[in-house]
Amino acid sequence: MSAASIFFAWPGTASLYAVAVIAAAMLVLWAVSLRIGDVSIIDVFWGPAFLLIALTVALAADGDAGRRWLLVALTAVWSLRLAVYLAIRKLAEPGEDRRYTAMRRRRGDSFALWSLVMIFALQGLLALIVSLPIQVAGYRAGPLGWSIAPGLALFCVGLFFEAVGDAQLRRFKRDGANAGKVMDRGLWRYTRHPNYFGDFCVWWGIWLVVLPAGGTWWTLIGPVLMSVLLIRVSGKALLEQGLRKRRPEYADYIERTSGFFPRPPRGAGRH
Repeated sequence: MSAASIFFAWPGTASLYAVAVIAAAMLVLWAVSLRIGDVSIIDVFWGPAFLLIALTVALAADGDAGRRWLLVALTAVWSLRLAVYLAIRKLAEPGEDRRYTAMRRRRGDSFALWSLVMIFALQGLLALIVSLPIQVAGYRAGPLGWSIAPGLALFCVGLFFEAVGDAQLRRFKRDGANAGKVMDRGLWRYTRHPNYFGDFCVWWGIWLVVLPAGGTWWTLIGPVLMSVLLIRVSGKALLEQGLRKRRPEYADYIERTSGFFPRPPRGAGRH
């Protein structure tokens, strides 16, 4: 093994297969969105896109089998939970998400082709970049060891914050007495976005799991990109733009609650 391959290893053929699989899936989803007039179906597929990539790499790559299938298992737990949660929410709130409806109005007749490139193709590309740690690790031959424990621990923390935060929010919304109110209970007392913080931990955890395989350090572009999306682009930043306008109480919630990383609320314990 050369020194270069120890520090820098491109995934290889398996990634080309993953690109083809994701491209085909996004084309099919786009065609379905045209048929039903709803591009927000892409949100439900966001998690499963990563599972498709992990499965493709596990089947096509030739690295340590234990590592490849462990990564499939971790991705499956995260992606399927997220997909089921979003699918249930979509069934309960039928119709296109307001974000996409606004895009549709702005683009007019050009929206169909624009959505193929800027929604479906772009999300497919983002999934391929974020999943780089999984792709690269599929080719590393070194066996698993105790060095993956910190990554597994961080992954579990992230999954807990995501699953519990989403469940708490779902229960809160089901209570009609909470209509128009701001969720500030449970994990939402310590961070305004426990689900996004959970996502953050999941993908940094996966990166730490694959890091000991060697030749994977540079794939930190994956969790870095996911972090930017969650904090600065399509996650926290975009969601809070709308919440500030729709819910006056949200300004006070911002003042006392961490925007991302959990911590005790400001003023806690004061009398």
